[in-house]
Amino acid sequence: MAFGIETTYVGRMLPTLRQLQYLKLLAEHASFSRAAEAAHVSQPALSAGVQELEKILGAPVVERTRGNVQLTAVGAEAVKRAEDVLARTEDLVEAAKNAGKPLSGRFRLGVIPTVAPFLLPAKLPSLKTAYPALRLFIREDLTPRLVAALKAGQLDAAVIALPYSAQGIDHARIGDDEILAAAPVGHVLAGAGPIPPGSLKAEDLILLEDGHCLRDQALAAFDIDPPKGEDVFAATSLHTLVQMVSSGLGVSFLPEMAVRAGLADMPGVVVRHISARAPRREIVVAWRTGSSRAAEAKLLAEALRID
Repeated sequence: MAFGIETTYVGRMLPTLRQLQYLKLLAEHASFSRAAEAAHVSQPALSAGVQELEKILGAPVVERTRGNVQLTAVGAEAVKRAEDVLARTEDLVEAAKNAGKPLSGRFRLGVIPTVAPFLLPAKLPSLKTAYPALRLFIREDLTPRLVAALKAGQLDAAVIALPYSAQGIDHARIGDDEILAAAPVGHVLAGAGPIPPGSLKAEDLILLEDGHCLRDQALAAFDIDPPKGEDVFAATSLHTLVQMVSSGLGVSFLPEMAVRAGLADMPGVVVRHISARAPRREIVVAWRTGSSRAAEAKLLAEALRID
């Protein structure tokens, strides 16, 4: 069964949704056979659909060489536009299925790793009670990949932290999350009271690896260049980071929600506020601009609100 109907506009044939889907899968898999398998059609059927798309566009979309498939410039632009068209079409289907029933049915939610383990366990039970027909599928990933998934229609919304610049993305506020300092017991910064401005030095810091927005937001708040060199420790998670602080390796940054959840409750770790004007990150629910699920994303932000 086709996903769309070929029609004409001012005498010009338009691509079908199926043809655009074929091209998107071809871009993802770089193989006609694997793309056909993902589309649940035969390879000749997929190849014929791509050829028909090329006729409609009047230009090749892929370069076919033995064992390799590569998009042309026209093909790359077509994939970019096809992702938006397909995402909006899927939005339309979901909106029609759940008309008048907010936050029901499937909802694909992305969450960054520095929020997911601390916010979701506290909020999901009440969310499920308020919206029993909701089927929530959660993906934990870094902000750049979550934003890309939003734009590609692979996610309906994502919980991320601002500031983060992304075009084509709207958001609704969940709340603020203070950024705190964690130091080993006995460290010069482990005393009482807020840490004075200028006390944090790059050489004292141990941080999350590149790609975590908390790392970038904390460093930017203090105008600190990230430490460089092969010997710099970069943690993959906040749990590892706290263990390293406890071992006396250095000083780091922790979100307040993680501290409230007990992440830093271990011997050898002292948590302190950073200056009187403590840096904060804003936690939001983000969605693709124009998404038909924007109203539901706003409801989700209300349900996840930080007190």
